[in-house]
Amino acid sequence: MGKPNPKVDAFLRREKRWSDEMAELRKIALSCELSEELKWGQPCYTLDGKNIVLIHGFKKYCAYLFFKGVLLKDPQSILIIQTDNVQAARQIRFTHIREIVKLRPTLKTYIQEAIEVEKTGLKVAFRKTGEFAVPEEFRSRLDGSPALRKAFDALTPGRQRAYLLYFGSAKQPKTRESRIAKHIPRILDGKGLDD
Repeated sequence: MGKPNPKVDAFLRREKRWSDEMAELRKIALSCELSEELKWGQPCYTLDGKNIVLIHGFKKYCAYLFFKGVLLKDPQSILIIQTDNVQAARQIRFTHIREIVKLRPTLKTYIQEAIEVEKTGLKVAFRKTGEFAVPEEFRSRLDGSPALRKAFDALTPGRQRAYLLYFGSAKQPKTRESRIAKHIPRILDGKGLDD
C-alpha cells in the first residue's frame, strides 16, 4: 500500500463536489504501490518520480487521467481523449462513486498497465511543432517581423505549440488578431503563454 500524503489529505478535506469519489480513487491508486503527491493542485500518483495517474475534478465529472493513456490497450473502451489537441493523456470519467466501486478491478488493471508502460520506458510519439497549423494572421506577423520570427523560433516546442493552439482556437479572425497582438510582447520577451 502506498503512503498517504498529508497534502492530499488537506486537498480532499477541501473538496466538496467529488470528495467520496476522489477518496475511493485515491484508495485504488495507493493500493497499487504508487507514491502520492500533489501536483498542479491535484492528487498525482507516481513511480520513481514519473507521473502515472492524476485525480482531478470538473463540474460534471471527476476522473483518473493517465499521463501515457494513449499507450494503454483499453480493452474496456473506457479511456477518453479530453480534447482534440491532447496527444498522450487519456481520462476515465466518473459521475458517481458506484461507477468507481463497480470498476475497481478494471481500474487497478489499467493502473498496473500504466506502471508497466513506465517501467519499460515506452514513449509517446508526439506530433512535431511543424505539424500544427499556423493561423494565417500569425503567419503574416511572423513573415513581416524577423525579430518576432527569431523570438518565436527560440521558444521551446511546447511553448510554440501552446501559442499556435491558443491562436488557432479562436473562431473569428478578429479574435485571432486580438490574441496575437496581445501576446507578441510576451513572445518577444521569450515567455510562453502561461509564464
